Amino acid sequence: MHASRFAATLAASLICASAASAAGSGYHVIDRVSGPDGGWDYIRVDEANNRVLAAHGGSVVAVDLASKAVTGDLAKGAILHDPLPVNGGAEVMVTNGGTAEVVFYNAKTWAEVARVKTGVGPDAAVFEPKSGLVLVMDHRGGDVTLVDPKAHKAVGAIPVGGDLEAAAVDGAGHAWVNVENKNEIVAIDVAGRKAGAHYALAGCDGPTGLAYDAPDKQLIAACDGATVVVDAASGKVVATAATGKGADGVAFDPKQKLAFTPAGPEGQLYVVAIGKGKAAIVDKVATQPSARTIAIDPRSGRVYLPAAEYGPRPAGGGRAPMVPGSFKILVVGK
Repeated sequence: MHASRFAATLAASLICASAASAAGSGYHVIDRVSGPDGGWDYIRVDEANNRVLAAHGGSVVAVDLASKAVTGDLAKGAILHDPLPVNGGAEVMVTNGGTAEVVFYNAKTWAEVARVKTGVGPDAAVFEPKSGLVLVMDHRGGDVTLVDPKAHKAVGAIPVGGDLEAAAVDGAGHAWVNVENKNEIVAIDVAGRKAGAHYALAGCDGPTGLAYDAPDKQLIAACDGATVVVDAASGKVVATAATGKGADGVAFDPKQKLAFTPAGPEGQLYVVAIGKGKAAIVDKVATQPSARTIAIDPRSGRVYLPAAEYGPRPAGGGRAPMVPGSFKILVVGK
């Protein structure tokens, strides 16, 4: 993901971050679980092992959802992005942008199982159930690397082009990926090993997070300042909600038909009611500035967001330093 753009927006918004929350959804921060210091990217709910996994810069951090026990320094690597549970929860596949590979770990012992080369800058990943393959988004290379998680090997690559971000699947063999620098979604033909239609996202700048609304066959894209609903078949933008700046993910609860878009710099989580061709903001939950990536537990409906506190930016420029001991995973629920 994109620290430089986010850091600039965060620095401009830290002082004016609002604690106000519109009434309506009942969602609020119900817990803050402290963890080891470090940057972060994608966060995942590992249902099979009842925990949350967060890529934590050079390692992975795990939070047990029952005991709240935190384990850090797992799956150490160079520039880690996405800790994806695979093979029924028996393994965790971690994308490593620093070495251009994915690394498989035993989900219980965290012993390394296998390494598989990808394209340049592997970032987000998603499991596509019909093919049984994992799609790895090579953010800087512009390809989708296809990985067989059982065989632990790459079985092909699909050229897409652009800066690839999150992807979504429908469970029936269809996949889509956000292309951040082109403000578009590209359909992926997994069986045919090729890119399909390119969907221009009017009103969307820098799409990052992507979710699939199965009942209505819609895609939900988190953009910088908006949440956009797209008809998955035609690519038509059917609804737009003005959510905050700095989103780096989106979560969707199909039971409640709610999307959750985090606006990291302002420390707000937008709760958006999604219908057929509709998107309406029903709540704005105060979280914490920097909370920009998100995962949802479909069993409970709770969402999880990593966050930390930052000091002032250096006088000569550069990133604001993280306050030591401030990293937390926020738990938002009812």
